[in-house]
Amino acid sequence: MRCGTLCHFLWLLPFLSYIQAVPTQKIQNDAKTLIKIIVTRINHISHMQSVSSKQKVTGLDFIPELHPTRSLSKMDQILVIYKQVLTHLPSRNVVQISHDLQNLRDLLYMLATSKGCTISETNEQQTLKSLSSVLESSLYSTEVVALSRLQGSLQDMLQQLDQNPSC
Repeated sequence: MRCGTLCHFLWLLPFLSYIQAVPTQKIQNDAKTLIKIIVTRINHISHMQSVSSKQKVTGLDFIPELHPTRSLSKMDQILVIYKQVLTHLPSRNVVQISHDLQNLRDLLYMLATSKGCTISETNEQQTLKSLSSVLESSLYSTEVVALSRLQGSLQDMLQQLDQNPSC
């Protein structure tokens, strides 16, 4: 008897219907683990050992300061800014951190999707207008302040993920 493609599909149907989505808690745990990895990477950068996240440097107002981030969409907006800043820095220290931030954004997007939320796409080109002029005048300060504030923001995000953030 010739079964053909239809019989093979019908035979596979029970297995295909058994596939489940990744649990929300697993995505949340992966995001928290990645945040801890990024914070560790920042800690291992030698010139970051004695920096305070509360430093006031003029011209770097576009780098977010530490504010509680209560929602997944706000976390994503903050990560977009930091990713763009780090992408424009010539330091080799920040390349992997920049990639990790993109992976974290992807995890937050999956977490939001699993909760039925939508995260609006942030246009990375519009986010920072004064970045190039600041980089020309104070490259080292920009890196130090950005990494310091990123570290504080990530630690805040870690706490928010423990409290199951809103959309």
